[in-house]
Amino acid sequence: MDKFTLIIGLSYGALAVIFGAFGAHYLKTKLTPQALQSFETGVKYQFYHALFLLIIGFNAQIIGESIQLISTVIAIGILLFSFSIYGLVLSDMNGKKIKILGPVTPIGGLCLIAGWILLLYSIYAL
Repeated sequence: MDKFTLIIGLSYGALAVIFGAFGAHYLKTKLTPQALQSFETGVKYQFYHALFLLIIGFNAQIIGESIQLISTVIAIGILLFSFSIYGLVLSDMNGKKIKILGPVTPIGGLCLIAGWILLLYSIYAL
């Protein structure tokens, strides 16, 4: 069991529920269907990867020393991917879209992919 990974996973999971409720109840009336769908995509990816962190956190003994690297890369990926989407959607809702966040989203996606590949490599190397 890796406490660091579990704490990050639980924190991101709780935030995903909060952001999901925020989107479903408050933003539903404020956003276009396309913007709401983008926001929901951020929530889904955040939640999926929070679960990913919990699974690997509870199986840290199997994964080995690379658990810290994997969980850090995934945590950064969630932050960059999901939170940049939230920032883009919410800033656009206020008429002041923060365009610099646009290129951040795919960097976050690459971090998420890298986390999966790192896990694949550490399992393969067993």
